[in-house]
Amino acid sequence: MFRLNLKIALRNLWKNKLFSLINIGGLAIGLASCMVLLLYVAYEYGYDKQFTDYDKTYLVYNNQKTAKEIFSFLAVPGLMENEVRTKVPGVAKVGRLSYPEYKMLSYHQNNFKKSAVFADPDFLKIFDYKVLKGNPNTFLKNPDGVILNETLAKNLFGNEDPLNKIVKLENNLNLKVEGVIEDRPKNSSLELDYIMSWRLYETLNPWTKTSGWGSNYCILFVQLQDNSFFEQANSQMHGMIKANEKDSNGEPFLHPLSKWHLYEKFENGKNVGGKIDQLKIFFLLAFCILLIACVNFMNLSTAKSEKRAREVGVRKAIGSSRHSLVSQFMFESILLTLLSMLVAFVLIEVSLPYFNNLLRISLEIDYADWKFWTVFLGLTLLTGIIAGSYPAFYLSSFDPVKVLKGFKLSGGSSLSIRRYLVVFQFVFAACLIVCTAVIYQQLNFIKNKPIGYNVGNLIQVPAEGEFANPGKRNILKDELLKSGAVTAVTEYSQSLTAGGNNTYGVSWPGKDENEKILVNYRFTTVDLAKTTGMEILAGRDFSKDRVDTANVLVNEALVNVMGMKNPVGKVISWNQPLTIVGVVKDYVMESPYQRPKPLIIAQNMQAASTIIMRLNEHNNVSSSVNTINEIVKKLNPAFPNEIKFVNENFEFKFQNEKLLGTLSNWFGGFAIFISCLGLLGLALFTAEQRKKEISIRKVLGASTANILTLLNKDFIKLVAVANVIAFPLAYIIITKWLSGYEYHIAVTALPFIAAISLSVIIAILTVSIQSARVAKANPVDALKYE
Repeated sequence: MFRLNLKIALRNLWKNKLFSLINIGGLAIGLASCMVLLLYVAYEYGYDKQFTDYDKTYLVYNNQKTAKEIFSFLAVPGLMENEVRTKVPGVAKVGRLSYPEYKMLSYHQNNFKKSAVFADPDFLKIFDYKVLKGNPNTFLKNPDGVILNETLAKNLFGNEDPLNKIVKLENNLNLKVEGVIEDRPKNSSLELDYIMSWRLYETLNPWTKTSGWGSNYCILFVQLQDNSFFEQANSQMHGMIKANEKDSNGEPFLHPLSKWHLYEKFENGKNVGGKIDQLKIFFLLAFCILLIACVNFMNLSTAKSEKRAREVGVRKAIGSSRHSLVSQFMFESILLTLLSMLVAFVLIEVSLPYFNNLLRISLEIDYADWKFWTVFLGLTLLTGIIAGSYPAFYLSSFDPVKVLKGFKLSGGSSLSIRRYLVVFQFVFAACLIVCTAVIYQQLNFIKNKPIGYNVGNLIQVPAEGEFANPGKRNILKDELLKSGAVTAVTEYSQSLTAGGNNTYGVSWPGKDENEKILVNYRFTTVDLAKTTGMEILAGRDFSKDRVDTANVLVNEALVNVMGMKNPVGKVISWNQPLTIVGVVKDYVMESPYQRPKPLIIAQNMQAASTIIMRLNEHNNVSSSVNTINEIVKKLNPAFPNEIKFVNENFEFKFQNEKLLGTLSNWFGGFAIFISCLGLLGLALFTAEQRKKEISIRKVLGASTANILTLLNKDFIKLVAVANVIAFPLAYIIITKWLSGYEYHIAVTALPFIAAISLSVIIAILTVSIQSARVAKANPVDALKYE
């Protein structure tokens, strides 16, 4: 029986080569799109789950309460480590981790600036990386020890054994290599290339030894003996900071490691999702594209139903049961889906490099993994069953007496079902068109919104090595200005586009002592406004001709919070009395989608970590950059040059929206293409049903334009109905998405007009392919037997 079904299936596939190719193409695109998106979803969902007891491991977040809202951030006092270890029940392991910093590690002439962290010994017990060399029992206990990952060890030492070799940190501190661990998994939130002991961190940062419970500077990981202790442990942590620092508003809480990457967004002290929301969209998109491909298969399979009607009639007349016919048609569907699977493999392998480049990840298919084959084959079989179910039951329902006598098939209910399916396809397509248009509108709106400084021709260099010395930075500044490559130079406490520090310690006349207001702070030197292009609204910038160590700049947001009409000259307090000498126009510090937060800028040459310079716009950019490189290398020879354009750093702020827009664009295009194939299938079926009617109309004088109008208008109605259904859905989706941004566009009619115009044009072009062929056909061919 199998052999017979296979022979019949192959014969029908070969007999209808065009339809078979269209069906295989549609299903292959659907399967490939679905699998690529599911690979991405699985990759993202697998974040931080590579470790043995990840499900018992938690991060300690910190809620800071103010009068108006609650801020949540990942930093706690270092003193919490011992308190949690000794006083919280059910705790198995506790480990502190510093925030990753790019630091240079050297061995002879090999210098590499990589992501470095400092950690407690328990860190490598909580995160059980595979140890390649060394004794894990001694890791992170010695202050002069360092643990390298495999790639860094190979880069530094080549084929030499790295154990007990001496490397230099930042070209001045000797460390002994105590071990080598495997590289961190690609889908891990922990960014580290080498690890040093927490004891060394305290030596390099002596203030941490005396810092109290009000100083939040480390990440704390907690691993429980069992999750049954979670409620008790979490409850006890809530009051831990308050119990030790009465004036603090900090309230620590446990957040699962498995949710660190996907559920990273907090609002008013509560987790409100994060990247998981985007992942849900892609998961839904994957199955919608596959469902559209199945619908497309149904329409195309039934479009030529009359050509197979006699086959069904004959087989029923000679004794075939409906069950055997259904089995035959389902077998054909599954066979065609399996052929589509082979094409889908090719499409996946071709598209993955582009997809990986777009997402900056490394998705790959492990063909030796039985889980992959289970999912893929299961998905393929399910697709074949879903896609083939309706055609199988529809074709097997033909009355043999009617089809053998040549009666016209009724097709009324089946045509209605196919119309509903086409409407469903275009509802999804119209939603995607609207949503993609709004994403790009929002992205362009934010990118074109003033950011508060002139990002063009602005470059920055890290203040490391020799440049950690303020005197050396002054020499650099003098030489740069003398070269003519730059017109202004300033210093800043971090990258201009990065987030920074904040404090509750700023007060001013009239401020309620019980009111906690979080104020961001930055440090700089002279010529901040001249270099960056920031606008001074009142007062002046810091000047080298004046002593400004007791003076500060504030932004508009802080002025509004303080309620000062003329802030210049007013005295505020932050550890000491400070005089406001200037008001800076609000500028984008962190997210360009959020309103600027209150900011205070103080002068402190010792706190600079970045040197910012304005290129001379009258010179060639490449020539100026080469000049800067030469000067930087001459003054700081031990460190590799790291000149970065600020505008390139700023572009990273739009990465998620660009990704969402690009993926929606590409996979939306695939969905629309497959929908067009479904529409073509319905057009073929309708033309087949109305062939004699059209021939009679032509005999009676109807023109080709009349016939095209007759055939196209019904499909345009279907597409219009689909848009009417899609628009409210799209409006709800985009309104909810936009509500996540403080700055966002107003929803206008433009995306909806674009959606209906584009979908109607696509529908007309698609249907006209078949309509034109039918309209130009010789009516004699259809009427010669009448």
